[in-house]
Amino acid sequence: MTKIGSTSRIIVIGLALLLAACASTRGGKISYDSTSFGAPDAPKVVAVDDTYKLAPLDTVSVMVFQVTDLSRDYDIDQSGRITMPLLGRVDAVGLSTTELGTIIGHRLNEKYLQNPSVTVSLKSSASRVVTVDGSVRQPGIYPATGTLSLVQAIALARGTDDLANPRRVAIFRTIGGKRMAAAFDLTSIRRGEMKDPEVYPGDTVVVDGSGVKKTQRDLMQSLPLASIFLAL
Repeated sequence: MTKIGSTSRIIVIGLALLLAACASTRGGKISYDSTSFGAPDAPKVVAVDDTYKLAPLDTVSVMVFQVTDLSRDYDIDQSGRITMPLLGRVDAVGLSTTELGTIIGHRLNEKYLQNPSVTVSLKSSASRVVTVDGSVRQPGIYPATGTLSLVQAIALARGTDDLANPRRVAIFRTIGGKRMAAAFDLTSIRRGEMKDPEVYPGDTVVVDGSGVKKTQRDLMQSLPLASIFLAL
């Protein structure tokens, strides 16, 4: 092996080790001290009337007078629709409960029932959700109807992806009218070294998307083939 080849090998190995060491470390401006990071503000109670517009993940109760097969709860999916027997998919997002009831009544009247009496009410609101973002396999908005921990919230998003830094996970929430955040070490939590914090409805969980591994891959791909083989 030539002197140049040995030097290239040392440089590549050194860079790889350095990048790997930086890929999963704590850091950032958000504090890991969560002692004052308590429960969020209680959601404001708002009367549900025609001013409320239905949103994805809301659940509505539909009552069709004397038609039990149609009278039940329906979830509004991410595309903004409910799926009902006979009618199939019905657009719901952006409508009030009264407007949705009117549309369902009209569609039933067209083919199936004469002047049906339809009542729609809101059973649960999309405000009881958590947002999981960043370096997870399936970022999105997920229902938070019961007690939920950070590990469980990450699991809803199908876990962290290959570019994640599990040692730097932030939870954002509103406390005392202010937007606050705390950082958590998911690796330590999984090892039982730290408590698995509770995640509340309205929280946003962001897993650090460390670009270090991608940088490492891009660096290796940009090196001459000889240098890559020398580093193996």
